[in-house]
Amino acid sequence: MTNMGVTEGSDPTDRIDTGLTDLIGYEMKRALAIVQSDLAHVLSAFHLRAVSFSALSIIDAHPGLTQTQLADSLRIERSNLVTIIDELAGRNLIIRASVAQDRRRHALLPTTAGKALALQSRKAVEAHEKALFACLTADEQTELKRLLTKFRRGVTE
Repeated sequence: MTNMGVTEGSDPTDRIDTGLTDLIGYEMKRALAIVQSDLAHVLSAFHLRAVSFSALSIIDAHPGLTQTQLADSLRIERSNLVTIIDELAGRNLIIRASVAQDRRRHALLPTTAGKALALQSRKAVEAHEKALFACLTADEQTELKRLLTKFRRGVTE
């Protein structure tokens, strides 16, 4: 069986990508690809994508936030968010409510169905992460999250 350039039973130092594995960004990209692939499979059972899961989760946790706030939180263009909002609203998972002070803005609110799906999908994602990261100890998982957060804040602030 061949897996990413490594033949079962072969010496891992014989990998084709050996010249890249000393680069942090390369290892992060490879790890992210594994996480995203597995996550896509988990979320497909809920007819969600990673971005729609993230949007629904944020709306559920912060009912009444505006589309601009959601776009900023997800770090995506507001125009790209419209498709995601339309998808969630079309499935009756969220509603858009006019903001009293500014009718051009819309507050996003989860519906009962949206709250239920946010909870169900969150449990599935937590189970996915537990299984996927089982190769790391609890302390290693905490340290990985700490380092990733430190890195993200260091380059965005």
